[in-house]
Formats: sequence, structure tokens, C-alpha cells
Amino acid sequence: MVDQLPPVRPGAPPLSKSSVLLRLAGIGGVVAAIAGAFYYVNGTLDSQRLRPDNLVNALEQNSGVHPGFRRNHAKGICVVGYFESNGEAQGLSRAQLFEAGRTPVVGRFALPGGNPYAPDSSVPIRSLALRFTQGNGQQWRTGMNSMPVFPVATPQAFYQMLQAGAPDPATGKPKPGAMADFFAAHPETAAFLQWVKTAKPSASFATEGYNGINAFYLVNAAGQRQAVRWGVVPEATDTGPATAANDGNYLAQDLTQRLSSGPLKWQLKLTLAEAGDPIGDASKTWPAGRKVVTAGTLVLQQAESQDSGECRDINYDPLILPSGIEASDDPLIAARSAAYASSYQRRTAEVDQLPRETRP
Repeated sequence: MVDQLPPVRPGAPPLSKSSVLLRLAGIGGVVAAIAGAFYYVNGTLDSQRLRPDNLVNALEQNSGVHPGFRRNHAKGICVVGYFESNGEAQGLSRAQLFEAGRTPVVGRFALPGGNPYAPDSSVPIRSLALRFTQGNGQQWRTGMNSMPVFPVATPQAFYQMLQAGAPDPATGKPKPGAMADFFAAHPETAAFLQWVKTAKPSASFATEGYNGINAFYLVNAAGQRQAVRWGVVPEATDTGPATAANDGNYLAQDLTQRLSSGPLKWQLKLTLAEAGDPIGDASKTWPAGRKVVTAGTLVLQQAESQDSGECRDINYDPLILPSGIEASDDPLIAARSAAYASSYQRRTAEVDQLPRETRP
């Protein structure tokens, strides 16, 4: 991942072994919400093809059905601004947005999960999705999360994780030990579990760093390809006011208050892979010391309600890429793209059927 993004909050005490196991009991649902309803397009699982509706239905079962809302990251807030490129990445990619100058951006901060009414303190992860619109009309869409790695590397393993975190019909709660058993059988989850031990809900969207997690290729004017992982590092470092225990919506309030005093900024960092780095495995970190290029500054100027803001109807599909950025062979990327399309189709069809005064 981007080496300098802070994976844990400084000074956070490590959890006890029992606390970690308790957190793992519900973490499957959190991860499911982060990634969206994945499905495997070309493969098979247990001799039965895994189809998109299977996993979308699973997410709805875990979080409930909330018509008109996204099936993951249901609770969020729109933001509008621009990306100010410094030209430093122009030698890596022919994408227009890396030329010196400004590119308009529409983004969305959100919580993982399918419940749009979940308290902000319910999960330790925050997300940021962005749509860059170049002057030539091409777009770059990307979704990032505050965790540094994904727990597993394949859609098959992810589906197994969903199954482990599914509620027991008899109790409505995850089966005791199921998630711990899953992690024990999947050693590739080690980096993610290390992060979980100290992960805590932050008090502000503005002070978080966000990681793209999956690797992509930048392609320059000469056709040379460079594998990268990207992320954004905040300029704001203060933690903000202490949050009231009964205030479930402090993140949107904090963001709106901060933006009323001026724009918020993040530095876009591109970490360059070297030979032997795991390009197609989002569960593995890259070694420290990899070259990092600061491509410019993300500037967010205004917050808008997700019900009526510009981000409402955007599907942040990770395969919508401009010339100069290409997907790697990471199988999770295509799975995310297909799942987002399925979720988008469901929620937009539902909005059309809702009374106008109740539409999200």
C-alpha cells in the first residue's frame, strides 16, 4: 500500500486477544460492505457458479433492505472540488489529469455497510470515492478506504468470508467461531488482522488517509507501464472535538463545519512497484522504501447531501479509467466493477418507485 499512509492511529493501545476475537466475529460484515457485493465472472466455486445476485442478496440479508440506497457504503455525504496536478506524474502516465492544472472532482465520503442509519462509531473504517472529469471528457473513478490492505486476494475467498460472517437464522447473529475459523484457514489475512488490532473509529473524515488498495498500471506517452498503488494523505492532522456517545452523525457535521472555514486538502501519492512486488494481490503490502511520487493536491471545497448532491447518481466503478491508467490482473477489480453495476441498477430502479418526498 502507499507506504506513508498511517495504518493505525498513533498511541492507540493494542487490543487484547479476547477483544480481537470479539471484533473478528463481526468484521466479515464490515469487509463485505467495504468491497461491495463481489461476484466472480469467469470462475466457479464449489462446482456452482457464483452470480451477482447471490452476493448482493447476502449483503441485503446482513444489513437489511433500504430502498434507493447503495448496497454498501449506504451512509455518506457528497463533496465537490478539484485536483490540482503539479505535473510530477506526467512522465508516468499520459492521462490528462496528470498534466499541470486543475481537474474537477465529485466525491463521496462514506461508512462501510448497507445501513444508511448506522452510527458513525459503529465501524473503524471510512471511505472516499472520487470521480475526476478531464477536459477531454474521459473520467477516472476510484474508491479508497482507510484500511491499508484487503483481507483476502480472490473473490472466492471473499465469498467464503461472507459466508463465515452471515447471521445464523436461529439467532440473527454470526455463528460463534465461524469468523475466527475462516481467518485461521486463510493465512493471507495476516496483514489485515494486524491493522484490525488497533483500528479505531476516527472523529473526522478530514484527518484520514485513504488507500486505493488494488494495484493499477500507469501508461506514459511512450507506452511504458508502471504498476502503482495510490492513496491520499490529509493535510489536516487535528482530531477534532470529542464526539458525544449518543451522536451517531458526527462525521457529516464535522465535515460541514470544517468546510465552512475553507477547503480541505489531501496529497495524492503514487507508490511505484518494483520487480517481484505482488501486483495482483490486494492482501499483501509492498516493502517499505518504494519510490513515492506526489502527483498533486486534492482540494475539496463543498459538502452536499447524498440525497440531492452531485454524487448521488454516480457509480464509482473502478474500471472507468482514462487513457493512461489501466487495470492490473487483480481479480477483485473486475469483481468490484460488476458488483457496483448490480447495486446501481437496484437502487436506481427503487428510487423511481418511491414517493418523491421519501427518495434518498
